[in-house]
Amino acid sequence: MPYITVNGLRMHYRALGAGPAVVLIHGLGSCGEDWSLLQAPALSQRYRVLMPDLRGHGRSDKPPGPYTIPQMAEDIAGFLPAVGADAAHVVGFSLGGVVAQALAAHHPERVRSLILVNTFACLRPKGWEEWQRTLTRLGALLVSLTLQARLEARELFPRPDQTSLRCIAYHRLCANDPAAYRAAMMAAARYDGRQDLRRIRAPTLVVAGLEDTVVPLRAKEELAAGIPGARLITIPRSGHATPTDQPVAFNRILLDFLRQQP
Repeated sequence: MPYITVNGLRMHYRALGAGPAVVLIHGLGSCGEDWSLLQAPALSQRYRVLMPDLRGHGRSDKPPGPYTIPQMAEDIAGFLPAVGADAAHVVGFSLGGVVAQALAAHHPERVRSLILVNTFACLRPKGWEEWQRTLTRLGALLVSLTLQARLEARELFPRPDQTSLRCIAYHRLCANDPAAYRAAMMAAARYDGRQDLRRIRAPTLVVAGLEDTVVPLRAKEELAAGIPGARLITIPRSGHATPTDQPVAFNRILLDFLRQQP
């Protein structure tokens, strides 16, 4: 498995295919491997697909916290030229989408285009239902990562026909280092990148699953409205994990957008 050291961090990554670089940045508690089955084969026919593990995730180093989103964005900014990709099309899911937008705002030379999936510039609960979900997640994490993993897997894949996906998500989340998971979760919770959105100049697509209960639709609408020229597209019958629960629709949207880029 390839590793590279960036900013003193030993990063693990996967690579597949050849052509213009596309970097896929995973979500909280996930890793680059989770793109390898459903997205990488479709993309690698035209592109060089890079799938790094963020700090604290997968096989990358898990230094003591606290972590910050700008810090994670700097990791990716150093990672790209280190693997011979001075600039890339950047796809970020959830936490990875927060990192991707920070990268695009502060290192525009690294980002050819930007695809932000079920993510946000600032996530602050509004209304009782959102506060209840947030407090439940935080409370579960304080008890144990296992309890948090069970709740999150159920929220990601709530339908009866998603039992196998729910089981895979649960085991993936349980495999995380608890301290690193908390550090990454707090980095996302503290982040407020709304003032940076207007600095993003890369062509941007915001993708929203219409049944997402983790990141509300209003947060994705705010994201699209804040980035100059950004476009929002919604996917029916999709929750938070759109690349997994609607891979055919997601891949089609992703490839169509990438083909439009020079």
